[in-house]
Amino acid sequence: MNDVENNLLELKIALPKATPVAGNYAPYVLYNNLLSVSGQTCKTDGVLAYIGQVGAELSVDDGVKAARICALNVLAQVQEACEGDWSRVKQCIKLTVFVNSFANFSQQPAVANGASDLVVSVLGKRGIHTRAAVGASSLPGNSAVEIDALFAIANA
Repeated sequence: MNDVENNLLELKIALPKATPVAGNYAPYVLYNNLLSVSGQTCKTDGVLAYIGQVGAELSVDDGVKAARICALNVLAQVQEACEGDWSRVKQCIKLTVFVNSFANFSQQPAVANGASDLVVSVLGKRGIHTRAAVGASSLPGNSAVEIDALFAIANA
């Protein structure tokens, strides 16, 4: 068992199955040693777990939980791209966290911490990344959060 699998076990986290895309795009693209993961919403078993704007219908804590689910879905895509070989993941380079929020909401970084904390907990030092936390007036399906990501991956 590798360090990522040990971390997941210790954290009592089971990664979801990587979900298929909903349009004419790929769930991820591996080009040279960069893995770009398409935006992942807070779906659990195909259903959005948190719907609405953070700071209006949803609390910041709800947003943090939604961001955590998005991060799990990102990691599920990474696992699929690497065919389960976590040793290929060299570094999480960047997370872009989109928070469904109204114009005066300013706590996007607090919401994004839900994703950042999870990625670092699972990947350790390889999970330390750059980040953008962005407010959005709406997201697909009215999801509370959506996250895309970039990783450095070793060749198979």
